[in-house]
Amino acid sequence: MAEASPTPATLSSRMRQGWPQRAVRLRTLIGLVIYAIGVPVLCVMVWNGLLTQPAVRGAFLAGSAAALATALGTLPVLFAQRPSERTQDTLFGFGAGVMLAACAFSLVIPGLQAARESNVWGGGGWGAGAVIGTAILLGGAAMLALDRMLPHEHFIKGREGAEATKLRRTWLFVIAIMLHNVPEGLAIGVGYGANEGLMAHALAIGITIQDVPEGFIVAAALLAAGYPRGFAVLLGAASGLVEPVGAVIGATIMSYAGALPWGLGLAAGAMLFVVSHEIIPESHRKGHEVFATAGLMAGFVLMMVLDTALA
Repeated sequence: MAEASPTPATLSSRMRQGWPQRAVRLRTLIGLVIYAIGVPVLCVMVWNGLLTQPAVRGAFLAGSAAALATALGTLPVLFAQRPSERTQDTLFGFGAGVMLAACAFSLVIPGLQAARESNVWGGGGWGAGAVIGTAILLGGAAMLALDRMLPHEHFIKGREGAEATKLRRTWLFVIAIMLHNVPEGLAIGVGYGANEGLMAHALAIGITIQDVPEGFIVAAALLAAGYPRGFAVLLGAASGLVEPVGAVIGATIMSYAGALPWGLGLAAGAMLFVVSHEIIPESHRKGHEVFATAGLMAGFVLMMVLDTALA
């Protein structure tokens, strides 16, 4: 028996169902075009910066040291068992404290001073505060956009972002770790790009120190999620590679005139977002708030001492 011809209503329904698929393909095509154009341009900018700008080279080396610290932190997982939840929360708090102090002493305060000196928005305290406040909010908004657009999985909170169910857990973990490390790399690059000297070194040292326990936590969490020990260590070590990339990008952006206060504020906003939205909630979900807070205060004091002693 011959199949009945589709009615106009059926054809209309089929066309409506096909629109989402075509829209996804179109977005994918646009994304690939942007990627194909943007990545080579970014590589050329980074290479030129490494060859001609000492600040970019310094940022790259400092970011590489932070990535190496992350890799070193994963090595004990080859021989040790998974750390207790209390230890993990304490280390999470320590990293949050380092990042909070870095925001205050290495980014916001120098940014306010740079904004006053550049006389933007009328200069003075009100103008400087408006510039840095706006930059902080923009940095946080950028991280929020990434958090919403990129599918990722937290070790405790679970999956977030667009289309999270369609990716393997390995890549969801990788993206989540990258979201944590991007602000750290940008902050290092902004510090060196701002030509802050010893203050930039202090910022890089503080982030490098906290990357050691961070690498340990990441590898241990991957191991607990069911991945083989060697793979967990390798993936945890690779998660730090985004930091030298972010450092070079941050330092390159700072080479443009008038970018200093904006760059410092944007890096501070991105870091504040990660601390408040990711790290502190992760450390307070399992009933070890006191230990997480103690770790936060220890990390804050350590970073403050480094920053003031080397300023």
